[in-house]
Amino acid sequence: MKREIIRTLDGSTTIQIEEWDECYHSKHGAIQEAKHVFIKNGLSLFDSNPVSILEIGFGTGLNAFITFLEAKKLNQTIDYVGVEAYPVSPDEILSMNYVEELNAISESAIFKKMHDSNWEEKISLSTDFSLTKRKQFFEAIDDIEKYDLIYFDAFGYRVQPELWSTEIFKKMYNALKPNSVLVTYAARGVVKRSMIEVGFTVEKLAGPPGKREMFRARKK
Repeated sequence: MKREIIRTLDGSTTIQIEEWDECYHSKHGAIQEAKHVFIKNGLSLFDSNPVSILEIGFGTGLNAFITFLEAKKLNQTIDYVGVEAYPVSPDEILSMNYVEELNAISESAIFKKMHDSNWEEKISLSTDFSLTKRKQFFEAIDDIEKYDLIYFDAFGYRVQPELWSTEIFKKMYNALKPNSVLVTYAARGVVKRSMIEVGFTVEKLAGPPGKREMFRARKK
């Protein structure tokens, strides 16, 4: 499928899959979406250390990089696991402008290291931030009570409904520790029903720019 680098409305880049008319991030602002959904409504809930995070859809590394920057400000210790079935190409990564748009030139080596590191290998990006990238289909995830927080950032239900199934959310529920959280940009009724079916308590929150609502799910 043809892929194109486009600039979103906040100036940050993303990848568009033309055949699906689907992007890796919101066309209304890749950085704005990541900060709103995953930082404001996810990471900011945790003031204790350490925080273990599972990202569903590592993609361009934007969510991981923003998490690194935010955790550094807040002196949080993060153990970050990013799952991706189809890694983004090196040329596409070079086209992403996140370092510049986040005013993080001093951390450009970190963004590069995130993508240069080997899959299936845990690395230290700093004394307080470890990263493991797993090349894996989401249905193969079998972690049990390992994570405090899940960033659920799969392609949308419209193009890949199988990634938003009850089966997948059962795996997410099992992967979370008790009293933990999953956040996603999605707000479809069918997604909410799948979450509730596996045991989550779901709340609807204001969405990022260009999107009215989003979900946050809690495991008791």
